[in-house]
Amino acid sequence: MPETYTVAPGQAGQRLDRFLCACLPEMSRARLQALIKEGAVTLNGRPAKSSHETSSGDSISLEIPPDKPSEAQPQDIPLTILYEDEHLAILNKASGMVVHPAHGNEDGTVVNALLHRYGALSSIGGVARPGIVHRLDKETSGCLVIARNDAAHQDLSAQFAGREVHKIYLAVTHGTPKPPSGTIQTHLGRDPHDRLKMAVLPAPAGKWAHTDYEVLNTLTGDALVKCTLHTGRTHQIRVHLKHLGHPLLGDPTYSRKTKQTHAPRLMLHAWRLTLTHPVTRLQLPCEAPIPPEFKPWLP
Repeated sequence: MPETYTVAPGQAGQRLDRFLCACLPEMSRARLQALIKEGAVTLNGRPAKSSHETSSGDSISLEIPPDKPSEAQPQDIPLTILYEDEHLAILNKASGMVVHPAHGNEDGTVVNALLHRYGALSSIGGVARPGIVHRLDKETSGCLVIARNDAAHQDLSAQFAGREVHKIYLAVTHGTPKPPSGTIQTHLGRDPHDRLKMAVLPAPAGKWAHTDYEVLNTLTGDALVKCTLHTGRTHQIRVHLKHLGHPLLGDPTYSRKTKQTHAPRLMLHAWRLTLTHPVTRLQLPCEAPIPPEFKPWLP
């Protein structure tokens, strides 16, 4: 069923795409512009352009077409396994590797490699994301948990949702956070000025996010920082450390590389992770070896 919106007097004079962005904050402006171009949006019953200026009383309808996920195919891609049994696996994901197929990254992903190694995975994530319990950004390396059956997936997802999984990351920041240890608690959500970014927002907007940090070492003014995640928001560490005034080295989204020490990649690594095994109920700690790019900052 299409969603219908009526332009109020105070909303008149906006571009059509900007009006819809305000109505649908969970969708990017680029996605809405594509839907308008595809004819999924009508203005007073007729197709319109993104640049159309709204008027008071306009009736705008949007019908989002259903997703058409393509089934991921097995590919013989090497993986570094930290732990595996018949219920789950924990990988050391390489920096630069995408977790699951998506637009622009249809293959060469962790999912493609997993399907080759295991054949079947849990089905809860759908055909495009089988076995995926949580995600890491493309350029982030380290511990990634995979479910090999539906029962394990449900249990592990509940642990992540209930903040029962202990997660420690290593980051290298531009400059040194002060004080050298502390807690960051803010609300995070889509940046109102750039829908591709996340940002600290005034409460109650966004979602509550909690990060503890500790400076472990410094080199030429930059710092190796241990971050303990108590929530798992999108780009949480990257945005929280930028909020302190110390964005991550090599971050193409939240930092200005021209003002930073050169880094060969985004300097963020999911270092240690501890969860409860979904069957044995024993604690299962894992540690992903620190990548060589981090070695200059090690104590």
